[in-house]
Amino acid sequence: MRGPHNIIRLIRTGATLERTGAMAVIMDAVEAPPLLRAVLRGVVWPFKWLGYKGDPTVPPAPRALTALGPAYIKFGQVLSTRPDVVGDEMAVQLRVLQDKLPPFPIAEAKAEVQRELGLPVDQIFSSFSEPVAAASLAQVHKAHLADTGEAVAVKILRPGIERAFRRDIDAFYFAAKVIEVLSPSSRRLRPMEVITHFEGVVMGELDLRLESSAAAEFAANTAKDEGFQVPSIRWHLSGRRVMTLDWVEGISAGDNAAIDAAGLDRRVLAARVLQLFLSHALRDGYFHGDMHQGNLKIGANGDIIAYDFGIMGRIDEYTRRVYAEILFGFIRKDYQRVAEVHFEAGYVPAHKDVDEFARALRAVGEPIFGMDASRISMARLLSYLFEVTERFGMETRTELILLQRTMVVVEGVARSMDPHMNIWQVAQPIVTDYVSKSIGPRALLNDLRKAALVLARFGPQLPRLAEDALIRLNNPPPPPRPQRRRARLSWMALGGVIVGAAWFVQALV
Repeated sequence: MRGPHNIIRLIRTGATLERTGAMAVIMDAVEAPPLLRAVLRGVVWPFKWLGYKGDPTVPPAPRALTALGPAYIKFGQVLSTRPDVVGDEMAVQLRVLQDKLPPFPIAEAKAEVQRELGLPVDQIFSSFSEPVAAASLAQVHKAHLADTGEAVAVKILRPGIERAFRRDIDAFYFAAKVIEVLSPSSRRLRPMEVITHFEGVVMGELDLRLESSAAAEFAANTAKDEGFQVPSIRWHLSGRRVMTLDWVEGISAGDNAAIDAAGLDRRVLAARVLQLFLSHALRDGYFHGDMHQGNLKIGANGDIIAYDFGIMGRIDEYTRRVYAEILFGFIRKDYQRVAEVHFEAGYVPAHKDVDEFARALRAVGEPIFGMDASRISMARLLSYLFEVTERFGMETRTELILLQRTMVVVEGVARSMDPHMNIWQVAQPIVTDYVSKSIGPRALLNDLRKAALVLARFGPQLPRLAEDALIRLNNPPPPPRPQRRRARLSWMALGGVIVGAAWFVQALV
């Protein structure tokens, strides 16, 4: 229930943020107005002693979220994909948020497997290890199949995690609504939409059948990609709370010393990581949304091996073309075309000046391309681009935010292997190839063919649809009556409830 009963939980959360020093850091990151800062800190300061202390060696925001538990850890990870909301510096801090918690006992893990798969663990596996990794949502065990002896990874959700997450998500919704009321300027950050996005991500990760499906789709899309592997899902040993997939051996993508010792060329690997990501995003419109070193291994033959498919990104074909044209325009330094693409796609309001927008984009791109190859940063470019598009009234597009954030992460992975890599030179063949195939006469014929197929499928309904549209056009509905006074009174009442509850809790203490 997203009601005032969440106030107590949120006060404990606020007390932890205040005690760890994260409150001020977060308020600065989201550029909170003075009224919101005063209200929030005024409410939680008397309860500061109720907050968790956390690990003082960790930066304030990750320290507070880690202390508050799994839902907050996952929320921090999702926010790290939204630099438009928390700012670039905070996004970087949250991206390194430790997702390690104490594992639950192996006996409970085996009981979960038996409940989900309907057979005792000893009948399915000849060996079943202690947890090899424990995260906020689940933990992983290494096992060997009883019938074939093959090594597999068994991922198991934490007992009771669904209920715990639902309780905290309800509190997040309540907090987002209160923030919107107290700070109208915060609505440009769409706090309710951020929580809805978070809920969708988490609910997807809490059903391992969906992650298994994502892994299978990703494997099918990339089956012919040279130098890339996705572990196979063992569907007969997977369910809602248990997922079994092939065990993968390899070197961590962040261990340069081990990569060198194995005789692998890090420059080749760096280029492959970046080009594979661009191919998945542009060619397939389906990409790994959390492609950091912890989710990548390097096989003995030099293959990139990806795992952990809880966060996947999807973009439609039209958006892919727009994104490719924007990248292609920057690669060619054709800022006028980049500006026109933004206007054609409706990303920038039509009343803005396209020539002025092109000049602003040139101010973004030229300093980047004037740098030495080792200093050309996609992260810096996207940071500047966010500033420009916000100034020209461009609205946030969640699917592009995840794509751009992942691009920054992939850039970091590639640069960790080859600090002198020129990402634009590496990206150019992939982007150019996609643009040549998706924009032009051949692409136009393909689009017309698809449109004809759709019209043929709905042909019998076209006369009725046209008639209904004309009737609606000639008989518009009456305008809705304004409800401003009633809404204002409702929010005043809610504010009274919040203040009264806070006073009541303080009186009890």
